[in-house]
Amino acid sequence: MTPTPRGNLIIGQSGGATAVINASLVGVVEAALEDKRVDGIYGMLHGIEGLLKEDIIDLRQQPASLWPQLRHTPSAALGSCRYKLQDNDLEHVIEIFRRYNIRYMLYIGGNDSADTAHRLSKAAHQSNYDLSIISVPKTIDNDLPHTDHCPGYGSAARFLALATMDSTMNTISIPWHYPVKVIETMGRDAGWLTVASALGKRDEIDPPHIILTPEHPFSADRFLTQVEEIYRRIGYVIIVAAETIRDEKGQALGTVGQVGTDAFQHPLLSGAAQNLVELVKQHLKLRARFDKPGDLQRMASTCISVTDQQEAYLVGQMGTLAALSGESDKMVTLVRHDQPSYHCTTDLIDLTEIANVQRLLPAEYLDESKTMVTQSFYEYALPLIGEPLPQYKRLETTRLTKR
Repeated sequence: MTPTPRGNLIIGQSGGATAVINASLVGVVEAALEDKRVDGIYGMLHGIEGLLKEDIIDLRQQPASLWPQLRHTPSAALGSCRYKLQDNDLEHVIEIFRRYNIRYMLYIGGNDSADTAHRLSKAAHQSNYDLSIISVPKTIDNDLPHTDHCPGYGSAARFLALATMDSTMNTISIPWHYPVKVIETMGRDAGWLTVASALGKRDEIDPPHIILTPEHPFSADRFLTQVEEIYRRIGYVIIVAAETIRDEKGQALGTVGQVGTDAFQHPLLSGAAQNLVELVKQHLKLRARFDKPGDLQRMASTCISVTDQQEAYLVGQMGTLAALSGESDKMVTLVRHDQPSYHCTTDLIDLTEIANVQRLLPAEYLDESKTMVTQSFYEYALPLIGEPLPQYKRLETTRLTKR
């Protein structure tokens, strides 16, 4: 491991934006500003797609007052993309790096972004170009392997827990109006976001009552039996389902609303919640409706976890330091410590272990029914969402004797 030559550093953001992705950007920039080995500090607008167009800005020209404010700003300040590098793009990118004397690249993103960084690292090596590339993790899906969790997840988890609690309050106030509600979450193949909806659940009647994750096949008969039993016992049912749940044949329930695929050939699904609502209406004859938080779960500034934001900054900062130390073709990881209290340090993992690999929800985080979380999940996730969630109160319903 030999430190790379003095040169310029470039940063990009990729994939779905989060509430704390800019904290990672600020971490990268502030670490670079403090190091004399870095000359220019550049930003690629809209990720690797912008770099190919040489759509680049000089981040040293930004006012110093911007960075503390940007740290608390959701979404991707540099702009994002979902562009899959083509083989004939690689030579072009290396040629751009040569012209701009870029010796360090930090790319903030998830699985697909790690693939982009890995391919560029290989291309630089094959071209005998001295370049350090570090991937900075980000994804609300929380599905990157070899890291305890992913920046962005804690804030999205907090949002979904609160959204589930808040949305349920309307159902409780008039349960006979729409006694069954389905809340649809994001999450490609892993149920991390879906199970986060249970983080505010303290007893059996608290929402959600049924959780449906992509890891376990959906059975319509089993689902309807559960819904009917809970409805008869409680009077209403709150269901949280991933948009990518699949039936026992592997068919996504959301296929009815599929609107194509992204650049990495991941299906763009929509319709799982609507499908579940129709099942309930047709077979149980109960009124049902659904909520779809959509992009709000990615970047609701009102639900930013302080812990998540601090860790997002940390991985950006440590990514820059790793690149300046000569590390390359690696991703920063979060290493969890629970003593004397919860905190994280960082490490590095080879991008070959990260690119296009997903970490699914561990079996021990779901109970035997596969539709509710266990205590192990609470112990894992609660430290990530920051401040404790509120506890909503209910009136005692002792009624007066009729006169």
